[in-house]
Amino acid sequence: MDVFNYVCVVLLCTTMVHGKPTLRKERVIHDSDLSKRTEEDNKSFQYDHEAFLGKEEAKTFDQLTPEESKDRLSKIVDRIDSNSDGYINTAELKAWIKRVQKRYVYENVAKVWTDYDLNKDNKISWDEYKQATYGYYLANPEEFDDATDQFSFRKMLPRDERRFKTADLNGDLAADREEFTSFLHPEEFDHMKDIVVQETLEDIDKNGDGDVDEDEYIADMFAHEDGGPEPDWVKTEREQFSDFRDLNKDGKMDQDEIRHWIMPQDYDHAQAEARHLVYESDQDKDQMLTRDEILENWNMFVGSQATNYGEDLTRNHDEL
Repeated sequence: MDVFNYVCVVLLCTTMVHGKPTLRKERVIHDSDLSKRTEEDNKSFQYDHEAFLGKEEAKTFDQLTPEESKDRLSKIVDRIDSNSDGYINTAELKAWIKRVQKRYVYENVAKVWTDYDLNKDNKISWDEYKQATYGYYLANPEEFDDATDQFSFRKMLPRDERRFKTADLNGDLAADREEFTSFLHPEEFDHMKDIVVQETLEDIDKNGDGDVDEDEYIADMFAHEDGGPEPDWVKTEREQFSDFRDLNKDGKMDQDEIRHWIMPQDYDHAQAEARHLVYESDQDKDQMLTRDEILENWNMFVGSQATNYGEDLTRNHDEL
C-alpha cells in the first residue's frame, strides 16, 4: 500500500490530476432485513446518514449543532413528501434515497471531469484518461518495478481500458458525461454489471483458475497475520460460502454465483434502508412517518458530531 500511495503522489505532482487507477470497491452485502439490525449496529448510524444524505452532505451535517441539524432536516422532510399530505411513506423515502445516491454519483463525476477533459471538448477520450492517470508510469516504467501485483499500474491499465470500452456505448473511444459516469461507477448501470462481476472475480481469484474457492473468498476479507485461530465471524463466513455462495456445491464460485452474491436479484438497498428508517421511527406503527416522528429520531437520519468533537460549527450551509 505504501508503494502505491507513493506512486499516486508522484502521479499527482506530475500530471496535476486527482485520479488514480480504478480499484475494487468493498464487497459488503447488507442484510436484506435492515429493521433487524441490533442496537449496537445502530449506535453510530453512519450507514443511515450516508444513505439518507449522501456521503458528502453527511460530513457537512457532522459539523452542525443538534438544533441546526433538526432545522435542516425539517426542510428536507418537505422535499421528501412528494404529495404534500404531511406523511412520509416508504415509497417516498425510497425515491429520496435513490435521488441522493444518483446525485452523489454525478457530483463525483463533475468534480473530476476537468482533470481528464484535457482538450476541453466536453468529452474524455481514452487517450486523455490514460495520459492523465498513467502518463508518468508510461514515461517512466522502470520506477514501478517494485509495485505489488494488487496495485500494479501494469495490471490496472488494461483493466481500465477494458472498462472504458465497455462504457463507451457508441464505440468512438470518447466518453460523454453519461458514459464516463458509467465508467467510474459501473455498479450503477445495467450494461456495466458484467464488468463488475469480472473485476470482482479477478480481484479474488489469486490462483487464476477462473473461479473463487473458499480460501480465496475468505482471504479477500481476512488475513492470517498472526497465525492464530480464525475469529468466529470468519467461521460464519465459511458457512456462508458453503451454504449460500457455492450454489452448485462444487466447492467454488463461478461468475454466475459471484453475480448472485454481489448483485442479488431480490435485494434493493434503497427499499431496505427506507423500510428500516420507517420501522425505527414509526412510533404509532401506521407505516408512515410524520415530521414529528422524523425529528424525534433525528440522530438516525442526520446526526451530529460537532458537540462530540468540539469542532468549530459550520454555519450558513446551502440547503440540500
